[in-house]
Amino acid sequence: MGEIPQQQEHILCLLPFPEDAKILDRLRQKYNVEITYKQIFFGVGKALELAAVPDETWHHATILVTLSSFPPSAEQAKNLKLIHLFSAGTDRLSNTPIWKDTKIPITNSSGVHGPQISEWVIMQILSHSHKEKILVEWQKKHVWGDYKQLGSMRDCVGQRLGVLGYGAIGRQAARICKAMGMDVIAYTASPRTTPESRKDEGKYIVPNTGDPDGTLPSAWYSGLDKESLHNFLKQDIDILLISVPLTPQTRHFLSAAEFEILGSKTNAFIINIARGGIINQDDLITYLKKPLSEGGLRGAALDVTDPEPLPQDSELWTLENVAITPHVSGLGTTYAERSFAILDANLENIEKGRDLINLVDRKKGY
Repeated sequence: MGEIPQQQEHILCLLPFPEDAKILDRLRQKYNVEITYKQIFFGVGKALELAAVPDETWHHATILVTLSSFPPSAEQAKNLKLIHLFSAGTDRLSNTPIWKDTKIPITNSSGVHGPQISEWVIMQILSHSHKEKILVEWQKKHVWGDYKQLGSMRDCVGQRLGVLGYGAIGRQAARICKAMGMDVIAYTASPRTTPESRKDEGKYIVPNTGDPDGTLPSAWYSGLDKESLHNFLKQDIDILLISVPLTPQTRHFLSAAEFEILGSKTNAFIINIARGGIINQDDLITYLKKPLSEGGLRGAALDVTDPEPLPQDSELWTLENVAITPHVSGLGTTYAERSFAILDANLENIEKGRDLINLVDRKKGY
């Protein structure tokens, strides 16, 4: 008797950019899969449109590749074996029937953002420390400015970077900052007390980036309770990089008490590339306006806010020591290629009976 042929996988892609024929053809040829691609359009400040997907297409799909479009009910996509997210965070998914009513494996795109977001982080550190805002204004006005107006400027050597969430982004930022002469300390949800536990395993890593073995931090801290967090924040942190996922435990993880520690110790500079809801924004504004002599914060660079888009009347826009960008630090021409590389690796893992990479832990929420 001959072998029973395996069912052909049907990959349904619902993504906010045009399809890349090269990438999709490579997957078709390598795995003999059927692919349906639908581009979802969205505008600035608008949510992604709900994809107009016929019931028959949902029923036929065995793998869903998406940013934030999901089947209205678990029953409509009863043949789904895998969902691959084009984002690192799962907050767009956590209230859907797929999350609550199924056990379908979910993988994310953690790791694809490491290089470009880390470059944004370094840009903000240098822009703030070298008074780039003032220099740009001088150029606009054709002014050869007086250097004394710039005040004191400090380079990065000897400064301490505290990385709140030591994932792909935090590890790549640590790699660059370490090369600039900075000290790095890391904070994770769970303890990483052994060399093995500090490795970045089971995740997608862009080649030649990050800290795969977890050897860069001079010290590691952990916990989801405020006492543990405060112990970390008291370690003379000059720059705090926020790169944790938004979960019920991390919402408003940083509020007045935390900014008080950071302000009183080092007048820290805050960088948020994660989610706006991790910060109590009103408290942040209070400490950004507070004089440095009274424990205020040096400044902040925010690629994310709460809400998004940031309302035009938000006081954040007017603060001189704040840089705001509209959630764009992760953009890059290689984004889709890297995210599909994760799917490619997992299709091979499925074929060979191996564990999936970038598998989301529903209990942790990431």
